[in-house]
Amino acid sequence: MRLSELKTGESATIVKVMGHGGFRRRIMEMGFVRGQRVEVILNAPLKDPIEYKIMGYDISLRRSEADMVVVLTDDEAGEYLARRERHRHQHHAHSGECGCPAEIRTEEFGATESDEACYASIDEVVARHSRTIAVALVGNPNSGKTSLFNAISGGHEHVGNYSGVTVGAKIGHRTYRGYRFEVTDLPGTYALSAYTPEERYVRHHLATKTPDVVINSVVASNLERNLYLTTELIDINPRMVVALNMFDELQDSGAKLDYDSLGRMLGVPMVPVEARNNRGIEALLDTVIDVFENRDERVRHIHINMGPVIDEGLRKLNGDMSVFRDELPKNFPPRYYAMKMLEGDRQAEESLRGCERYGVWAEIRDREARRIAGELGEDVETAFANQKYGFIQGALKETFTPGRREEVTTTAMIDTFVTHKLWGFPIFFALMWLMFWCTFSLGAYPQEWIDALVGWIGGAADALLPAGPLRDLLVDGVIGGVGAVIVFLPNIMILYLFISFMEDSGYLARAAFIMDRVMHRIGVHGKSFIPLIMGFGCNVPAIMACRTIESRSSRLITILITPFMSCSARIPIYLLLAGTFFAADAGTVMLGLYALGIVLAVVTARLMRRFLFPVDETPFVMELPPYRLPTWKTTLSHMWDKCAQYLKKMGGMILIASVIVWFLSYYPRTDAAAGTEAHYENSYLGRLGKGCEPVFSPLGFNWKAGVSLLSGLPAKEIVVSTLGVLYSEGAATAPAEEEAVIGGADGATEIIVKTDDPTPAKAFRTAEEEEADSLSQRLLASGDFTTASALAFLVFILLYMPCIATVAAIGAEAGWKWAAASVVYNTMLAWFVAWIVYRIALIF
Repeated sequence: MRLSELKTGESATIVKVMGHGGFRRRIMEMGFVRGQRVEVILNAPLKDPIEYKIMGYDISLRRSEADMVVVLTDDEAGEYLARRERHRHQHHAHSGECGCPAEIRTEEFGATESDEACYASIDEVVARHSRTIAVALVGNPNSGKTSLFNAISGGHEHVGNYSGVTVGAKIGHRTYRGYRFEVTDLPGTYALSAYTPEERYVRHHLATKTPDVVINSVVASNLERNLYLTTELIDINPRMVVALNMFDELQDSGAKLDYDSLGRMLGVPMVPVEARNNRGIEALLDTVIDVFENRDERVRHIHINMGPVIDEGLRKLNGDMSVFRDELPKNFPPRYYAMKMLEGDRQAEESLRGCERYGVWAEIRDREARRIAGELGEDVETAFANQKYGFIQGALKETFTPGRREEVTTTAMIDTFVTHKLWGFPIFFALMWLMFWCTFSLGAYPQEWIDALVGWIGGAADALLPAGPLRDLLVDGVIGGVGAVIVFLPNIMILYLFISFMEDSGYLARAAFIMDRVMHRIGVHGKSFIPLIMGFGCNVPAIMACRTIESRSSRLITILITPFMSCSARIPIYLLLAGTFFAADAGTVMLGLYALGIVLAVVTARLMRRFLFPVDETPFVMELPPYRLPTWKTTLSHMWDKCAQYLKKMGGMILIASVIVWFLSYYPRTDAAAGTEAHYENSYLGRLGKGCEPVFSPLGFNWKAGVSLLSGLPAKEIVVSTLGVLYSEGAATAPAEEEAVIGGADGATEIIVKTDDPTPAKAFRTAEEEEADSLSQRLLASGDFTTASALAFLVFILLYMPCIATVAAIGAEAGWKWAAASVVYNTMLAWFVAWIVYRIALIF
């Protein structure tokens, strides 16, 4: 609970004080320290300020200041003490430290449940609660920040070796030496300005969440560039520890760094770590604890010298802000706001506009900014950056000894080939071809095994259960629907394995580099290439990865053309129909579909750049990190995370959709004599398809095809499961003399089909007959698709509106207006292109 939430007359015990720098120090000097009792004496008539009694003194705080103090009320403490009594009575007969068996121990605030049961006093409760450390991980892209997060928390966050892998905050936790670390992995950023969404997100998190300790991940072998963000963090004065990540690379280069002296110079402890090898993590956590408990002597706040010209302007603006500091937001020090106003930071100014003194500050800012620009001959923002880099260079000159650089590094040698103007593109396209060849060719073997397993499970369920709706639901709805999609899991695993390896090694950044000229001609940035490549795996993370593109117009265009990149969810449909109707040329057809999506994405981007966004706001700037051989653990972990999401879709959305499709196709029941085809046409699903048939009939689709397309709106994989349900009854088997019962309840509602086997169709079936009964064979036997309509169907699947998750991602990243525009545009384009393809195919 926060101190501001207490009512008049209530009291509590202080757990910790949030906030940064001067505010935190000032409020602690007033007596608001851990373990002190505080009581609410009086609320002002307008509820602000509030009078408190602490250490025998009456002190007034604004509500915004009181909101930065975390307290534990007597009622909360009483609940923990009451729990002790309950445990004592319930478990007194068991052995253990407090009479509690080991199996009931659970982590909470760094303690076990049995520990809480042992609390003897409120002081112990406060001590336990105050051992929770909120940690924010901040660092440049490619600084190993997410690897550090995984090493600390044991999480499975994806580790990639290019700018923008982490596009949102991930949270993990760890209990160590009696402390509970709650770690937030923030997006990679080069500074704390308001230039990119990542920078705004990180600054907002530091301002509103006020973490107890910031861990700044710094690449030890690239200090000059990485320490710029460190100077930005020093300006806001948080409690901070610098993790010198990849310290082994610095040592291997022969360089030497006196990191203890450098840390003392900056007022920030520095700890060498190797996150991916899990080295130095405990030393880092020990340092975080010392900083949190104010035990580290190296911690001090410094003001980075900005030179006499800038410092004069800062002194005037900061001086006036310090006098009226009560008007300022309590998140950051006055000097930080003075610096941001001089830099012209729009987000900082927005947070200050509500201050009564803002007009005076703006006047001082304008006058001093003109003076600084005139005397230095450059704008204020550039002057600040130059001064900070000068400070970093000076600090490194005293503490860093460069090693011998090899004449030809491994990275430079590889780049001579993969970024070569002649060999770069052939190598890239060869890797893309290898990726897709392995996806479809090598994935075919485990795909057959899973298909056989699903068939065996379906056959076993069919044989064991009595005929009726329940058996049909399980066999045709659940096993048939989900099984028709899950067989493609091996293909998706191989695809993600390749993508994650190229990300983690750093090759995708080179792919963006060599594709920049091509992407520029399209109308987007070279950075857009990475999200577009990711789109072949899944459109949702690809759209989220667009946040790394600084240019708003390029970011928006990339988001809207990403759905044209054929995601892995469409692969099952391609494999089914291309393998069925174009068996001899299935690879060519699939390659053509991918190429068509890319071509239409290019056309769409060019149209948007010409008519909607004629001006690109920012230049192309992208880091090319050194090549690093990813560990198998990291790559396989990333692959499995993506596959786990796919499996969750199997057990969630696709399972539900399969059951719904089965229900709509199963009811209402018809007379058995009418036959299976008539039953499906009369079902709810058939009626829905019949209603949409006029729209799809010009494309050669019947009502079943229309129904499967509609079912693909939640997730594209559902198209296959829907076809599996619609064609599960063997409606198109050849005429025969005998009859057999399949599906339906016994009696008047049973569905009867003919068979040329004198025995029932489901008895004594050979392996060849099982194979003939596959979905591909049933589609061929039905006669519902021709090669022309099948090709048009594939094109429509490629282009029509993205799945619900992708639409939601577009809405979140670009706005719901653009999400609606994407749905309408993609669907209309899909119908038009599919119609053209169908008409051309009929000619041939």
